[in-house]
Parts: sequence; structure tokens; C-alpha cells
Amino acid sequence: MTKLLQGKVVVVTGAAGGIGSVISRRLAQAGAHIVLTDIADKSKTQAVADTLDGDNHLVFQGAVDNSESQSKLAEAIMDKYGTVDILVNNAGITRPVPHDDLDALDDDLIDMIFRVNWRGSFASIRALKNLLMKDEGGLIINISSIAGRTGVGSNVAYCASKAAIDSMTRSLARSLAPKIRVMSIAPGWVEGEYAKKMPPEVIQEQRDLTPLKRLAQQEDVAEAVYAIAAHLTFSTGDIIPVDGGRPLL
Repeated sequence: MTKLLQGKVVVVTGAAGGIGSVISRRLAQAGAHIVLTDIADKSKTQAVADTLDGDNHLVFQGAVDNSESQSKLAEAIMDKYGTVDILVNNAGITRPVPHDDLDALDDDLIDMIFRVNWRGSFASIRALKNLLMKDEGGLIINISSIAGRTGVGSNVAYCASKAAIDSMTRSLARSLAPKIRVMSIAPGWVEGEYAKKMPPEVIQEQRDLTPLKRLAQQEDVAEAVYAIAAHLTFSTGDIIPVDGGRPLL
């Protein structure tokens, strides 16, 4: 099988989590060197790295919303690889809060969601911009959500943070062109760590409301990332849904 990302340097934030780990494995299968970064204990991220095809991967512990940490990440990548070809902004955070319970969505939670989901993605881009600009230029893929379009999600702030990511995608696709392409992937519900915490009847309801009658798998998101990197090379500023047609119903 031809490895279309052979030798490419790919940074995946939130790489120790479910979606991040699957994205890392998929791109490593395509020949990429993966920089796995996560706020989690380094041993957890290293355990994911140990499952990847190929070698020459890098594990880095740091928070996406900490600019000093992101600068150190950029230095580590510069020392090891000298460039970045692809940045996948996958790190994110949320907590279920009913949309009509305005008091439960307190200021601290709002600030945390926007700090990690939006500012964290922006901080990663800002820190790695110069590395992405090198050689033939790079690609940024932001993991968003259909919640940014539908306003239906774990809480109001989460939906707003994902809408902000999509807006940032369009803004930066224009301003960083032609050297850097910027895309968003907007999954619906994904079978993973968050879905496992929800009551079974809630998950079944979401399946029933999805025209394709299932939730997204983590592999569906990873394949979308791969498709953008390997095949959709004349696309930028677009929001790619991976939702089984959920907004149609």
C-alpha cells in the first residue's frame, strides 16, 4: 500500500484520548512521523506512541492553553524535525449542562471551555505557524463539531466554542493562504469516552435521529483527517461534516 504521508511530520493535540489516539495511528499507518502531545501523564501518551506504525515519533506533555508550553513544543519539534507538515487540533473539553440551566453554566466552566477549545487551538497554531510555513507549506485540521452549526450539544458554551473554531478556520484559511491550508472536521456524536458516560437511552435516541442509524466511530473521524491530508489538497476554509446526516432530522 502506498503511504501517501510518508515522512510527513504531524502534530496531534489531545493524542492520549480516544479520537486523538486513533488519528495518530491512522496517520502513522500512512507513513507520518507523529508528535503526540497531551496534558495527560506522559506515560499515557507514550503508551499510544508505542502502538504506532513506524518510528521517529515524539511524545510531549503540555497544555494547549499554556503559551509557554506551546513554545517549548515548537522548540522540541524544531530540534528533532525542523518542520511541521500537519497540525491536528484535537484537544478539547466539555461537561454536560442542560441548555436551559443558565446558572449551572458558571463563569469558570465557560472560561475553561473557551480557553481549551478555542484559545488552545489558536495557541497551537500561533506557536507552530513558522514551522508550518516552511518548505512547501502546511495543513491545519481543527476538530470541531456539528454542535457549532446546530447549537445542540453538551452545553451552550461548548456549542459556541465549536462555532468559534469554525469561524477561526475560515479566517485563518484566508489569512494564511497560500502557504497553509486550514480545515475543520465537524463530527456528530462519536462512540467513545464521552458517549460511554451517557445513559443508553440517550445514545439510542441519537442513533435513531441519525439518517445512517449509527453514531460516528473514532475511525470515521481519523479517516476524514487522512482524506483531507492525502486527497483534498485543493480545499481550504471548509467545514467537513462527519455526522451521518444528523442535522437532516
